Amino acid sequence: MTDYVLEAELRENTGKGHTRRLRRAGKLPGIIYGGDKPDLPIILDYNETAKIMMRDEAFYTSMIEVKVKGKRGKNTVLLKATQWDSIYDTPTHLDFLRVAAADSIHASVPVHAINVEISPGVKEGGMLQMIRHELEVVCRADSIPDFIEIDCANYAIDTTVHIDDITLPAGVEVPHDANFTILNIAAPKGQAVETDETAEEAASEGEAAAEK
Repeated sequence: MTDYVLEAELRENTGKGHTRRLRRAGKLPGIIYGGDKPDLPIILDYNETAKIMMRDEAFYTSMIEVKVKGKRGKNTVLLKATQWDSIYDTPTHLDFLRVAAADSIHASVPVHAINVEISPGVKEGGMLQMIRHELEVVCRADSIPDFIEIDCANYAIDTTVHIDDITLPAGVEVPHDANFTILNIAAPKGQAVETDETAEEAASEGEAAAEK
């Protein structure tokens, strides 16, 4: 089962000049590849496709059905790469990978930090620092999570969240060797978080002053 359906036409020409003309005509070039089938250059409607891309974050991690007019028929795919205009930040070319529901695939999934505003550390003036905005996951093509959620409701200042601290959805893995950091609640600028060592030094100074 697919979450999105796109209508496409076969693209006969693939040169740079032709793709520029397509964009000026309100079309979005792309390609479908993989699955032991020939590459399939396609043309999508720009407005229809861009509207979905700008509106639905889930589009980037969902199975998509691309209907190509003619004998090419339906293609079940994942969006694997997007080329963006560096000035206008609009899509200029899309790469789609053919998949089956049970295929094991690698995908990039966004990280969402929730309840940040009620975190004790943030209430005390701390700042959320996102170290990883995305995670590379391995799972079935039909089970890619829309995002990985991290609840910050109980995090104090100087809390650091590592990948091993996260409970991932069933069937989803994040391959890793090091227990890397995803986010932390940093102390306010100019305010040092007291460690055991600094606490001991302060206590020693207090004792010395009392003996004088």
